[in-house]
This record gives sequence, structure tokens and C-alpha cells, in this order.
Amino acid sequence: MPLIRLDIRQESTRHAEAVAEMVDYLGLGDYLSWAEQERQDFLVRELKGRRPLIPRHWKPSDEVAEVLATCEVVAEQTPEALGSYVISMASKPSDVLNVILLLREAGMKNPMRVVPLFETLDDLRGAPDSMAALYSVDWYRDYCEGRQEVMIGYSDSSKDAGQMMAAWAQYQAQEKLTEVANQYGVHLTLFHGRGGTVGRGGGPANRAILSQPPGSVNGSFRITEQGEMIRFKFGLPRLAEQSLTLYTTAVIEATLAPPRGPEPEWREAMDWLTERSLKAYRDVVRENPDFVPYFRQVTPEQALGKLALGSRPARRKPGGGVESLRAIPWIFAWTQMRMMLPSWLGSDVAWRRHFTTTACRCCGR
Repeated sequence: MPLIRLDIRQESTRHAEAVAEMVDYLGLGDYLSWAEQERQDFLVRELKGRRPLIPRHWKPSDEVAEVLATCEVVAEQTPEALGSYVISMASKPSDVLNVILLLREAGMKNPMRVVPLFETLDDLRGAPDSMAALYSVDWYRDYCEGRQEVMIGYSDSSKDAGQMMAAWAQYQAQEKLTEVANQYGVHLTLFHGRGGTVGRGGGPANRAILSQPPGSVNGSFRITEQGEMIRFKFGLPRLAEQSLTLYTTAVIEATLAPPRGPEPEWREAMDWLTERSLKAYRDVVRENPDFVPYFRQVTPEQALGKLALGSRPARRKPGGGVESLRAIPWIFAWTQMRMMLPSWLGSDVAWRRHFTTTACRCCGR
């Protein structure tokens, strides 16, 4: 009997490449060049059918073979041993359908929770439409049995857009995801991928839960605790009991007495601030050609990539700039030199411009 449920996690492009290799071998076309609706139609058609899709004598590439081997291991487990299959860098409905198809091809008999993780600014903004497209598929609603889990990425969205814009985009995405789920009668559980530092969405857990959009904490809530925060919050029995009490009471309060939503003028102020914080952040991180050389010279980023700090490589793709770097070494690199840039870059410019206008945009003073 398993003692704990295990989550599985893989990046969306790896699943798409696996399906693409199969489709190409079978002579059905170039899957990666298909429009999103064409991909969805193909995947739903295959999922409704009964024929096996993986060719008998097919020899996939090493990367695809690894994905298929993982799915086979997952399919061999009992349902009690498995939690969710989390799809990193999810952006489209086909990202979810790809995983379900691959699991079925591996022999998965019991439906597994497949959780899209929306991480970048564009993905957070597109998340409600993606989930609405999924919910509109009758087959998928039957598959998920009226329950859906969606993960919100804090670390990568902050790295992509700066902490202020990321926080506002996360809030708005949760609002709209909740509305879409209610429209289709789906019980939504939001899974918060927070880290310990401010640049990764860190802060007091109970306050974070109580600050979620009204209705988004509907009796269920998932959150990650990572790295040193596990020891700080659960290292001793009394600490663990206190932490769990804070979580439980906050979830109950947020469910029974949710906070009111932002007033229109508050939304206007946040839109004004985040537009400026986003531009200021990306002007430095993306547009300044000296930033990446500076980052690699003044921080131990490249050394961190060689350390056994986790099971994942430091970069999603070899080479590249900040966009290819995973969020954990991004934060660690700045922390090691005591420059907490991920927590304030962009926000400083937005607040300075806010308070140097003739009147405060929030209160008019």
C-alpha cells in the first residue's frame, strides 16, 4: 500500500514531440505544424476510438522513448500511488489531450488527473480560454468527471514579467478560471506553485490564501512547499501541526467568507502600475544586451547549474538567455550575491512614477 501519492511532471513540448513522431511515422502529417484546432480534433478522435496508435515495430528517438517509458511506469502503478500529472509550460488544450493519449497508449486504465501548469505571462492570460475550450469537449468533461486541477506558476511568471505584473496576472487568471469552471459546472482546484522567496511568490501562507479571488478557494486548495521551507514549516511535529492549522483555517475562512473583489478604480490602478513595471523589467532583462553577460559574471548562475540541487537540469534548453533558465537557479543566483533583484525590478519604476504624478491614482491625494 503506498504511503504517499506521487505527482508526475514533464514539459508540454516533450509530449507534443512524442505525438508528432508517431503521427509522422504513420504518415498522417506534420503534427507540429497543425493549427491548434486541428490538433484537438485529431486527439479527441483518437481518444474516442479504440485502435492503438503506437506502431508495433517503431523505434522512437531517445527523447521520445524517455517520455513513453515514463508513461509506461505511470500506467503500472495503482491509482492510490498517483496524484497529478503536471504539464509544465502548458498553453493550449492539446497539451492536456497529448498527455491523456500518451497515458492511454501506455496502458493506463484509470483516469489520472492531468494538470496544466500555466507559467508565463501570455500563458496565464490565455489560460481561461484554453480551459473553456477543454470544458466544451463532451469527451473531456466525462473524462475529468466534473473536477479539474489547474496549476498557477509563480516563479516562471515572475521571471518572465517581473514580480508585480506576475502577481496581477496570477490574480486575474484565477478570477477568470473560476468563472469558466462555474459556467461548465466543473469544480476547480487551483494548485499554487509558490516558492519561499518573494520573487517566487513567497510570504505568509494564510495571508496568501485569504487574498485569493472570491470563489477561487472553494473548499479545496493545493500549494507547493519547496526546499528549505519544508524544514522551516514541517521540520518538527509542533511546527508541522501549526502550519497545517494555518492552512486549514485559512481555506475554511476563504471558502465560507471570501474577500470582496477589487473595486474598478483599484483594477485601473493595478493595470496602470503593472504596464509600467512590465516595460521597466523587460527593458532590463530582455532588451539590454549587457544584462545576460552581467548576470553570468556577477552571480554563480553557471556554477549552480552543475550542482545536484534538484532532479531537473538548470536550463530547459542548452544555451540561450534568461528565458531558458529555470526559475530556481535564477532566484538562487541573485540570492547568493544578496541582490534580491527578482523581488523588486520593475516595481520600483512603477511605484516611483505612481507617486510622482500630480495625484495618487488610488486615493486621489
